[in-house]
Amino acid sequence: MNQESWCSVTPQYSKYDEVMKRFSSLEHVDFLGIQPRLKQSLETFSALKGFTRALVINSIDNAFYRSLIKQSLEQADSHKCIYVTESLSSQSLLGSYVCNENGDITTFNEGLLHKADNGYLIIPANLILVNPICWQALKTVLLGQECSPINVNPKRIAKREPSQSFDVKVIIAGDREQIADLESIEPELYNGLAVYTEVENELALNEDSVENYFGYLAWIQDCYSIPQLTFDALHRVMVAGARYTEDQDYMPIEILWYLSLFNEASLDSDGKVLNADNIDTALTNKYSRESYLPERAIADITEGQVIIETHGECVGQVNGLTVIDVPGHPMSYGEPARISCVIHFGDGDISDVERKAELGGNLHAKGMMIMQAFVSSALQLDEPLPYSASVVFEQSYCEVDGDSATLAELCSFVSALSEYPIDQQIAVTGAVDQFGRVQAVGGLNEKIESFYHVCQHQGLTGKQGVILPKTNLKHLALNQDVVESIKNNEFHIWSVSTVDEAIPLIMGKPFRGDDEDSVICKIAQRIENFERHEHPQGIVELIKNWFS
Repeated sequence: MNQESWCSVTPQYSKYDEVMKRFSSLEHVDFLGIQPRLKQSLETFSALKGFTRALVINSIDNAFYRSLIKQSLEQADSHKCIYVTESLSSQSLLGSYVCNENGDITTFNEGLLHKADNGYLIIPANLILVNPICWQALKTVLLGQECSPINVNPKRIAKREPSQSFDVKVIIAGDREQIADLESIEPELYNGLAVYTEVENELALNEDSVENYFGYLAWIQDCYSIPQLTFDALHRVMVAGARYTEDQDYMPIEILWYLSLFNEASLDSDGKVLNADNIDTALTNKYSRESYLPERAIADITEGQVIIETHGECVGQVNGLTVIDVPGHPMSYGEPARISCVIHFGDGDISDVERKAELGGNLHAKGMMIMQAFVSSALQLDEPLPYSASVVFEQSYCEVDGDSATLAELCSFVSALSEYPIDQQIAVTGAVDQFGRVQAVGGLNEKIESFYHVCQHQGLTGKQGVILPKTNLKHLALNQDVVESIKNNEFHIWSVSTVDEAIPLIMGKPFRGDDEDSVICKIAQRIENFERHEHPQGIVELIKNWFS
């Protein structure tokens, strides 16, 4: 039930085989051709009149992409000059002059505005942020007002200070955070002063766009002198692309990502063609360079320093899955986490240990509250639950945030309440809403692979695997060793849509129903037994016995 085949955990692109076979004869699609939103924006911007003379472009912040924007602008408006600057100051922007003792200008140096007059000036957003005074000058120019160059020697005043207005259109390129900071400097940025567009990093892959995608790869191959890509190499590149975007239906269109992959793969090739083995070697070498931290994390588990059980059963304990991001480390990696829950008599409160220890983020706290609301609703209680619970990520020493552990926490909670054990051979990830629907989470590939490697080191039983949201299946692009293990029925993936589907998989019991063995019935019996035996002597007798 709910078990997925190996085909579901790795992208399948055989439906595009006919297009791939024609790869070498496809019409090339350049950078602007794969960016219809940018193309339309540049064409509109070049035609705009009036005060709207700035275009803000959300783009990867580096000179390579700014040069691509320049090339695209040359295609959209080839009759005007275009300047790109990688440094900025008031003097370089406005120009400068020197006067003699009589106030006559003896030297005049043109600024960027002079050079780009009647044309375009492309500026990194970051340069404006570190030189905010330049923004005021730019704003003056964009509003059609005159501005003056910088007097290099203020002690000598010009008889007549030079000033000039410019017909310049400015393109500001930067990433989303930089643009947000720019908006804080100029809150009215889009109120008639500037327009906005994006350089997209991903392409939705379908029957209509697939030829454009392969035409784009062919353009990259030709433009940057990459060896010829073979049929199997194209398949392998697409799988790597799906893993990079974390979506089987989207392909990356970041040129630098492809160039990095192709150039390293070329080292293993004959220099004429790139095949799937060359691509695999490049990806393996990249992982090897970056895998120190994830391998140490797995070693801590296999050596027993961090306790993760992949055999047997346990009440109130479940294997959750987390993704770790370390500053200064280029790769996110997965790490299993033991989540435990203990029950004691109380007022129904669920104590989130991470939150109380200030190690839990707001999203994690939200997930805990949603879980509590769902369980209370499922139990249909007229009064508060007579038990309190304590839920914790064991051996966690850094902040935990996000709601991806909500399903795992819920499993540990209902296990502790019902006293039904959880199969430790299975790990769980997924968010839950108040109606018990299991929702998508991020980092699935890294999470699954980390648990697989732990199971592999501790011994595969043939019954181990991961429960994940059904809506996450399209995000899977697992490494080949995990795919092979799933093929051989050594490891498994189960996808679920609701809590009612997840509980039987991990606890072997139905979650609810008329069956007396269901988890809800078992919890109800415990509550009933507790209430039947609660204070049998009455409160007065308890006080007398206490004083005696």
